[in-house]
Amino acid sequence: MANVALFGNPNVGKSVLFGCLTGSYVTVSNYPGTTVEVSRGSLRAGGNLYEVIDTPGLYSIYPITEEERVALRILTEGRPDVIVQVMDAKNIERMLPLTFQLMESGVPLVLVLNMIDEADQNGISIDVERLTELLGVRVATTVAINGQGIDRLIGLIRSAMHESASRGKKPMELPPYSDSRMHVWHERARVIARQVCRKSGARHGMSRLDRVLMSPLTGMPILAAVVYFGLYLFVGVLGAGVVVDLLEGAYTDYLNPFIENVVSATVPWPALRGLFAGEYGIFTLGVRYAVAIIMPIVAFYFFVFALLEDSGYLPRLGFLLDRAFKRIGLSGRAIIPMVLGLGCVSMATMVTRTLPTRRERIIATFLLALCIPCAAQTGVIMGLLAVRPHVLAAWAFIIISIFMAVGMLGAKIIPGARPTFLLEVPPMRMPQMRNVFVKTGARVAWYFKEVVPLFALASALIWLGQVTGAFDLLVRAMSAPLSLMGLPDSAATAFIFGFFRRDYGAAGLYDLNRQGVFDANQLLVAAVVLTLFLPCITQFIITLKERGWKIGVALSLFILMFSFVTGVALNGLLVIAHIKL
Repeated sequence: MANVALFGNPNVGKSVLFGCLTGSYVTVSNYPGTTVEVSRGSLRAGGNLYEVIDTPGLYSIYPITEEERVALRILTEGRPDVIVQVMDAKNIERMLPLTFQLMESGVPLVLVLNMIDEADQNGISIDVERLTELLGVRVATTVAINGQGIDRLIGLIRSAMHESASRGKKPMELPPYSDSRMHVWHERARVIARQVCRKSGARHGMSRLDRVLMSPLTGMPILAAVVYFGLYLFVGVLGAGVVVDLLEGAYTDYLNPFIENVVSATVPWPALRGLFAGEYGIFTLGVRYAVAIIMPIVAFYFFVFALLEDSGYLPRLGFLLDRAFKRIGLSGRAIIPMVLGLGCVSMATMVTRTLPTRRERIIATFLLALCIPCAAQTGVIMGLLAVRPHVLAAWAFIIISIFMAVGMLGAKIIPGARPTFLLEVPPMRMPQMRNVFVKTGARVAWYFKEVVPLFALASALIWLGQVTGAFDLLVRAMSAPLSLMGLPDSAATAFIFGFFRRDYGAAGLYDLNRQGVFDANQLLVAAVVLTLFLPCITQFIITLKERGWKIGVALSLFILMFSFVTGVALNGLLVIAHIKL
């Protein structure tokens, strides 16, 4: 099958364009020999079927990051039949050097000036015919978020495919890096941009909204409002409170009794019945936690994240927090994995590969594993503490303080240069709800596919532990550290669940609190310890793949000890200071 490879700088709308070309039939997998994910889909045009490859964002064919190296391998080893370069129509001069480099490959090139509407709004007009003449390549203008210009683009791709078929594939030899040649490319970009671009009443520099969002004086209150309305009220109160209560009640009152009756009628052995139904059954506990507690919280969080992502707020948040992040050895660029970690730490750990240095990737991975609660944890904790705002504030203060303190210590211990910050800032725009729902649905489906099998496996292992007596031994073994933390023995169940996945443990904490097990002090200690607890199995495996087994094992052992020591210290402080929340 002939293939089309999409290339372009980050934040030019390449992935949205990929969705317009391929629809919903997409596969995502690691590129061979790497941990970089590449999306592939199919484009049907004029009775022909083409494979479309969405390459990682890159600035040059001379790679620095692993993503850029993968993009180059797709160009040189994958040998696409047609290259489609997507660029931001407002920044032609800055993106043309990559065009010249891609032209060196000899593969038919289609140039896409995306976000042409925003160029118009900024007073930038582009002479497309003149640009086509100067470059000698096909040029299309699009607004990918609403599908404008896609039909013409597909027509240009078909035309380029005919040219590719008649020309045949030739050996690809890209030129070696040369400072002088890179300078000629930038100079040529400047000359061409002057000939094809006209500016009339264009806005220069940051907009007034950008200044408001990026200034600490106004940006921090806005961030506080986003956290309050987006995480606390929407995810915590509505998602983890109202929706989870409805689903949990329906599951417990109707579905669980039905499952238990079916299992009792079909499984003759009482011990085996406990595998499927009962206190720790796969369907009555594992699937119930996944469907009735975890899924609605994750869905609500990913909806908020998609809104922020589609609006262009996240890069501005990176600039706002850049100075604070520099103190912990990171830059504002790390805001993307950190915010994504509030949805799924496993996914965020994979995203740390976009950070430019090994030092930053290690620090970010450590902080994600230790201090960043996933959407399920965040939602459960906010739902539990919604009626105790002072306890919620204490939990947030403790976690943020640990995040900064451990980060600053890590920045001093781990050698390396001070991080620099370079990040594309797309324009602010109204989120397209279709895109928001598509992104939310895809992420929830990915999370759900990951969670259900692991929750079922965890329930099966707990059942096996009950049958053999190992589960009761483990509960008794945890009684001593739990008593030092001021927690009842019944809390051992939630922490044992947490060994499998922290969100599983969060669901267990939710169940225990509904039974009235905790007072306010105990709930604070349990919430803090579970937030700092061991990362889930998936995140641990990804850490091993991304950072190596030595770092992965060392981080996990430290986190396990640190979480329990923190719980003991916090309980001791509350007792000594006679604090009753």
